[in-house]
Amino acid sequence: MKKKKIIGGAITLSSLALLVACAPQDSGNQESVDTNAQSSIQVSESSDVYQTMNESDSMKEMEQDDSGEILKGLQKAENPTYVMGDTVILQTDHMEGMKGATGTIVGAYDTVVYEVTYEPTNGDSLVENHKWVLKEEIPEARSQEEPLNEGTEVTLEASHMEGMEGATATINSAEETTVYMLDYQPTDGGETVKNHKWVTEDELSKK
Repeated sequence: MKKKKIIGGAITLSSLALLVACAPQDSGNQESVDTNAQSSIQVSESSDVYQTMNESDSMKEMEQDDSGEILKGLQKAENPTYVMGDTVILQTDHMEGMKGATGTIVGAYDTVVYEVTYEPTNGDSLVENHKWVLKEEIPEARSQEEPLNEGTEVTLEASHMEGMEGATATINSAEETTVYMLDYQPTDGGETVKNHKWVTEDELSKK
């Protein structure tokens, strides 16, 4: 009887020893799994943030058309405040680095300018309150003596920005005025912008 009890006790102690030895190892494995999972989550979150930043940056760096081409029918201004070659200061912020920049007048035209909201044809996000698109760049407006009303849906034939030409737009406002095409040096250190379209007279001042 005594021998059986000793053997039983030995088995019990061995079992306990095995359990104690296994416990820390399992805990360590669990900790390792948890750490790996957390690392994966952090990497995933980091990637998402990086992607969002890149998307945001790409929107800020929308490419402009710098061809200087003018649509048929656009009339040169008869008595513009600023003439070709004049140096001006930009007082508007259509693009980053524009406000306060020094510019040179390339052309001046009398027309109706429209502020529009449009859905780019290249899949970019909705562009709200874009300034400016001219009467001559909107098929529905060309033959109209009076400016189109706010809320009118039109098609754009302007190509100032990527995804603009052929886009469906809504008129936000209209104004009869003199508009200018100009070159300017951005205040944020970017490259010189050539043939920017368009800036109205009240968005400029003399240097």
